[in-house]
Amino acid sequence: MFDQRGCGGSTPHASLENNTTWDLVADIELLRRKVGVENWLVFGGSWGSTLALTYAQTHPERVSALILRGIYTVTKAEIDWYYQFGVSEMFPDKWEKFQAPIPEDERHDMVAAYRKRLTGADPVAQLEAAKAWTIWEGETITLLPDPELVADFSDGHYALAFARLENHYFTHGCWLEEGQLLRDAHRLAGIPGAIIHGRYDMPCPMATAWKLAKAWPDAAFHLIEGAGHSSGEAGIRDALIRATDRFADGPPARAGLAK
Repeated sequence: MFDQRGCGGSTPHASLENNTTWDLVADIELLRRKVGVENWLVFGGSWGSTLALTYAQTHPERVSALILRGIYTVTKAEIDWYYQFGVSEMFPDKWEKFQAPIPEDERHDMVAAYRKRLTGADPVAQLEAAKAWTIWEGETITLLPDPELVADFSDGHYALAFARLENHYFTHGCWLEEGQLLRDAHRLAGIPGAIIHGRYDMPCPMATAWKLAKAWPDAAFHLIEGAGHSSGEAGIRDALIRATDRFADGPPARAGLAK
């Protein structure tokens, strides 16, 4: 795996400058050339599925196979479901804490309200917003509560990068056209893959994974019952390992591509 710009291992920490989906697609290609392979298996979950799909649709000839978990295509409906109305109805207690740093007159656009604080000059307000944003996700990505995961998400250093970057990307729709990744799924034709999605995934509605599976018949669709969003949940982890094992000896050869 590689550490995306500003995420922690890369510097400067939590930086938004020169940090777009297309910068990251270029980074992946740079890494591919540096490694010296013609094509490779691309693995991504959640936002990573967004990035993997964008890369694969931009450079289909460089992708031998795709393993995707927790499908997210960054449409306005998906963003609103998690940050405006939808998951709020499932977790009203957690939602109340997520709303707490935001005045009532700004709550009609939570992503914008958080951006104002996450990019503001007040470091105390910035950290408060970062923790609230990140804990909201930590408390809603598993089917059952996971206190250890929430504790990790509560770390200020981690939360600052997580919240600033996630909010930055969602504010800009990840620099993708509305519906682009499903619209251009035809560009994945011939690429074998696996789509792994928890039935009760809160951040990423299962309907999106279902639509992708319909638009990309070369992928095997694995709907995991009794699971949410996290890759650490047993059913999802098992499916990811099985999918990885399936491609361990190299995916099926594609016409015109080296194995």
